[in-house]
Amino acid sequence: MGASQDAPVSDRQSPRRLLESATVFTGKIWDVVRETFRLDEDGEPITREYIRHPGAVAILAMDEQERVLLLRQYRHPVRMDLWEIPAGLLDVDGEDFAAGAARELAEEADVTASTWHVLSDLFLSPGSSSEALRIYLAQGIADVPHDQRHTRTHEEAEIELAWVPLQDAVEAVLEGRIHSPSAAAAVLAASAAKLSGYRSLRPADAPWPEHHSQHGTWPLGPVLQD
Repeated sequence: MGASQDAPVSDRQSPRRLLESATVFTGKIWDVVRETFRLDEDGEPITREYIRHPGAVAILAMDEQERVLLLRQYRHPVRMDLWEIPAGLLDVDGEDFAAGAARELAEEADVTASTWHVLSDLFLSPGSSSEALRIYLAQGIADVPHDQRHTRTHEEAEIELAWVPLQDAVEAVLEGRIHSPSAAAAVLAASAAKLSGYRSLRPADAPWPEHHSQHGTWPLGPVLQD
């Protein structure tokens, strides 16, 4: 058996000695970085490649009947139409996280929300990407006027929207019918938060130190030469 855990379970920042960093591929949305680092001062150099990602926000919109808004969208890498929640990149310099979430909700789902809370903070694939994702619970839903709606293009032009009872969405996750990690995490977190009437959730402006913008540098900090 492992050692007992007296303190609350919590991830922690763990900077390591970075020996070298180079961008080996520059893409339209994200880059691929190769970095060499040491786990400790006497350890051997280790090299890893990963996607350097600007981060993202996702939104679980919930109406007064506790139905959640899901959208179906084609995802080319997996060749599937996935049921997801509204989401988008944090690619606007200086934009507040919650403001970015409100923008994405309006653009992808044609709705606004008057009440916002943080539902969950995630790293979607920390073994291969620096992407940090913040998921919000958005309530107090209202429609965006038709003449103010965003024109969706490419895959987003095919988006199909559906309001689904929260418990039905939970069952879809547990039965393996929903595969989007942000949607699955959001639905299960909302189901857990429902036990407290959502009063246990953090405010929309809660600190998010895991996002790279809060460091002033990308995740591992500046290069330290031997």
